[in-house]
Amino acid sequence: MAYGGLLAITGYPDRPPVRPGVTISDYLTGTFAAEAVVAALYRRDREGGTGRGGVVDAPLYGSILRVLEWTIAGYDRLGLVRDRQGNRLANSAPLDNYTTSDGRTVCIVAGSDANFRRLCRAMDRPEMADDPRWATLKARADDGDTVNGIVADWASSRTAREVEAACVSNGVPIGLAYGAADIVADPHMTDRGDLVRVEDPVAGPLLQQAPYPRLDGVAPSSPEPAPELGQHNEEVFCGLLGMDEETLSRYRKDGIV
Repeated sequence: MAYGGLLAITGYPDRPPVRPGVTISDYLTGTFAAEAVVAALYRRDREGGTGRGGVVDAPLYGSILRVLEWTIAGYDRLGLVRDRQGNRLANSAPLDNYTTSDGRTVCIVAGSDANFRRLCRAMDRPEMADDPRWATLKARADDGDTVNGIVADWASSRTAREVEAACVSNGVPIGLAYGAADIVADPHMTDRGDLVRVEDPVAGPLLQQAPYPRLDGVAPSSPEPAPELGQHNEEVFCGLLGMDEETLSRYRKDGIV
């Protein structure tokens, strides 16, 4: 994440860079690598294909580099060095994470003219949408502290669910900052089957994320627990590598495998 360029643009401009909440480079690289494996298999097996396998080259930093949006092009063409912007964007407002009266956090994205007008209705401030000071996206972005401050004051006077209800009923993009307890209790995720319970031989019944994404007409599969250490030794050494069982047994006895 650091070498790929993500760390330098994550966090607030007046503070050191902040590590993302998860090791996103691991997951992104796995996703890119899986796509490459499918492409390699297609190249091998298609009509007129090579009939040979291929090597997938997917270093961790490479996946991060590929999701940096305009960072490289902006530097190349305009000399811009992208910096940290916190939860806001310099070219859009209102857009921020706001604290509600019950201490929760909601993310509201209403930078476009249409969404700004809807948010003004949600806040019972429809006149704001016609105020010449905030008539355009650029004008609102230039006065971002004021615009975001008004939204912050409104959100802080209501609970998270009240803010969510007002935004949803007016078509304003909003998301509550969910923690694990919120995810497990969410009826939408439950109805969609986003979480499944897997019987792990060590940990027991374990709630975890279901496979993603889904395919139309294909029943969702339930993941298997992670294999135990050495569980597939016989299949790999004897089945794939041609080792005889006597040698494998000796390796086990000597603690080699």
